[in-house]
Amino acid sequence: MNLRLIAALVIIVFALAGTSCDQSHKATQSHKTEKVRKTVHVPLFNADSAYYFVEKQVAFGPRVPGTEAHNQCAGWLVEKFKQYSDTVIVQKFKARTYDNVTRNGKNIIASFQPEQKHRILLMSHWDSRPFADHDPDPSKHRTPIDAANDGASGVGVLLEAARHFSQQHPDAGVDIVLFDLEDWGPPTDLELYNDEYWGLGSQYWSKNPHVLGYEASFGILLDMVGVTDPKFKKEYFSLQYAQFVVDMVWERAYGLGYRDYFLDEEGTAINDDHVYVNRYARIPSIDIIHLDPASSNRSFFEYWHTTKDNMEHLDKRSLGITGEVILDVVYHQ
Repeated sequence: MNLRLIAALVIIVFALAGTSCDQSHKATQSHKTEKVRKTVHVPLFNADSAYYFVEKQVAFGPRVPGTEAHNQCAGWLVEKFKQYSDTVIVQKFKARTYDNVTRNGKNIIASFQPEQKHRILLMSHWDSRPFADHDPDPSKHRTPIDAANDGASGVGVLLEAARHFSQQHPDAGVDIVLFDLEDWGPPTDLELYNDEYWGLGSQYWSKNPHVLGYEASFGILLDMVGVTDPKFKKEYFSLQYAQFVVDMVWERAYGLGYRDYFLDEEGTAINDDHVYVNRYARIPSIDIIHLDPASSNRSFFEYWHTTKDNMEHLDKRSLGITGEVILDVVYHQ
């Protein structure tokens, strides 16, 4: 056997040994990775409980800022969050509405594990529109609405989520913000199409967060999530500001079997609270909102801004679907 052959054999032996060691090392690493992979237990969302929380809000009457119903509901919301969360803050503010009147508002913020740096922001508005300007009966155009769906539905889902967060802490910290004075935009008949008069509570909070320098990885706004057979399209501004959040939430919804409700299609642009959170607070946020261009108002559910936005037209199962997706997203962070 010549020296060249011996050298070649030595090289082959070492190469094989190296490959074997490398494969063994990779296998060990893979085994270790599998060992540390954590099984995520997501609690079961209770749609009955969420429905009760909506019903309780509506029972106070229309939660129009400046009314007794608004004050009583605020007190109840604060007490419920005190039962569930680590801290509760009532952020009082003043804002000018379209009619040049300065009104008092209250944003309600409930925080879970405030020491955690990695945070998730969950949002809804809790006030009622002071006039049913889309009601088919013109005599009711100055009647305040119950806002069972447009207001209370998102709050009900978040209250039930809060109950679970108190019993089983997610790995991430969570902040639930309920915005006030979201729905005091100008009546339709005035034809004042100025966005600045909508979402007054979210505008204020986004410029003056409850914690100086507040940051969150992402935000999710719930709006009108209690209709029967909801159609949650990928709202335009959500895609523009936070497509990665849309993709993540929709993927979770699909994994739960809700492809018929979380539609894989782009929706229209909605000037909702998430726009101001994106614009001023710089937190990538999306809007889970039912969109229905086939309705009489050509945008939202049939009873939007009418006196029929009441418990009679609230769907418990839709609250459950939305809440289940929210819990799945939060507990997988």
